[in-house]
Amino acid sequence: MGLFRDLSWFFRDQWRTYTLALMMLAAVASLNMLIPWLVAQAVDALSQTPLTLSAVEPFLLGLGGAGVTIYALRIGWRRVLFGTAYRLGHRLRKSFYQRLLGQGQAFYAAHNTGDLMAQATNDIDAIEVAAGEGILSGFDGALTFVLVLVMMFAVIDWRLTLVALIPFPVMAWGFQRIGHSIHRYFHQALERFSELNDHTQESMTGIRLTRVMGLESIHGERFDQISEDAARANYAVARSEAMYEPVVFLCMGASMLLTLTYGGYLVVSGSLSVGELTGFTLYLVQLIWPMFAFGWLLNIIERGSAAWKRVDRLLQTPDSIPDEGTHEFTAPRFEVTNLVFAPQAGSPPALDGVSLRLEPGQRLGIAGPTGAGKSLLLQLLMRYWESPDPTMIQLEGRPLNEYRLPSLRGAFAYVPQDPFLFSLTVGENIALYRPDASDDEIMEAARAAAIDQEIEHFPYGLDTPVGERGISLSGGQRQRLAIARALLSKAPILVLDDTLSAVDTRTERRILEQLERHGDNRTVLVVSHRLSALSHCDRIMVLAHGECIESGSHDELLAADGWYARMWTYQQLEADLDAH
Repeated sequence: MGLFRDLSWFFRDQWRTYTLALMMLAAVASLNMLIPWLVAQAVDALSQTPLTLSAVEPFLLGLGGAGVTIYALRIGWRRVLFGTAYRLGHRLRKSFYQRLLGQGQAFYAAHNTGDLMAQATNDIDAIEVAAGEGILSGFDGALTFVLVLVMMFAVIDWRLTLVALIPFPVMAWGFQRIGHSIHRYFHQALERFSELNDHTQESMTGIRLTRVMGLESIHGERFDQISEDAARANYAVARSEAMYEPVVFLCMGASMLLTLTYGGYLVVSGSLSVGELTGFTLYLVQLIWPMFAFGWLLNIIERGSAAWKRVDRLLQTPDSIPDEGTHEFTAPRFEVTNLVFAPQAGSPPALDGVSLRLEPGQRLGIAGPTGAGKSLLLQLLMRYWESPDPTMIQLEGRPLNEYRLPSLRGAFAYVPQDPFLFSLTVGENIALYRPDASDDEIMEAARAAAIDQEIEHFPYGLDTPVGERGISLSGGQRQRLAIARALLSKAPILVLDDTLSAVDTRTERRILEQLERHGDNRTVLVVSHRLSALSHCDRIMVLAHGECIESGSHDELLAADGWYARMWTYQQLEADLDAH
């Protein structure tokens, strides 16, 4: 019952609705106790002579009234109890989503998307069932069991009741064994479902690459193996659950046999009437529900407990980027001093001794070979990663953690290397930062990103759906839509993280010219392997192995005859060869 203790915060908050539901359940259980007694009285009345309608009419009317009342109360408690359980699921998913929003890159580097999706759906469903059907089976089963025993002990015959309860300790022992196995197997089933979910998500995302490389059979075999493991784990759960019914029926059958044997002896000896034996057997039949309820309760509790451990572990995970600042973003004046950072503890630093100064309105270019730490530096400035020493990165003389996270993040219009488009229209994707933007403003941003002409040739213009993750668009079109989205946001800092790699040099020049014309004195951070995209920056820094090996203007770096000058010469030669 530890799960109910863990969910006590919700039960306290919703005590009114749970109290109402439990009162209706208690009323139903009480009326159910009345029915066997009415049947017993009717049987004894029918055995009397002479038989008259007036002798059994009150009992028949009582049975009819009890049936109608029970029907109405069952509708009521289902609406109240299950509706409240659905409210718990809604709260947990909302808290789960808010927890995900508060996490940084370090969290997502350690968690798979498929596992997070499984926790948000399958696991929370199991907890929701425990708050609804678990309460039902626990309260109603226990109340029915107690009321039936009271009627059997106090109203009919206590000796017969003791004889009928002889098999019940065996049933309790069987339930305990089955409950332990369900907890173990269901936890394994949740883990296998997470693996299956994660593999399916990856397969659907990379389906085109799988087909191009001819890996269908390999991926199919891997999927079959994961699916088989998940099916095997769920089969183990179902096999354990299936043991409840045989245990209940075997023990209840033994109890019925003892009841009829000893009850028949009492009837023959004159200690019990036929009507009382009939009523007792009806009460004994009603004990089937509490026994199934206890079994179902253990099943639900074990499922919910296994799921709650996984969900609660994530809900208790502190924000990897805590938002404890009080200052608002003012001007984009950054100062980075001897920055040392390693994404994983114990690994070599990805950035080592990097220093820079960024003034408002400045254009900073960042170049360097793959894996030099260029994107990581940008993400540290936007506080997607947390610097081990807050004083290494300062904004207006204050560490970044002294600023409110929404204020800091809202100052950046970020276009990553792999831009993400939602399953919306072209216009809605561009206007994501500014949903109230007019079509003219959207097209102006599209023009600045050199995507306006292609939008005009789309079937429905701005209203053209882009598909999941922009699957209907080319890589260059996705990148330019993301650039248009960033330009429309009017954020004071524009960050382009190698976003021009999927466009040709002519389109690149057009985009850069538009940025020069429509920059609105923004501070611009540009990361690019194509050095022509950096040539108009006020300052360029070159990173290699996490260190800044060169820094200066475009002309200064060319004169220095270092990595930048050699790469510029190579790229210009390559461009000349392509032109001819």
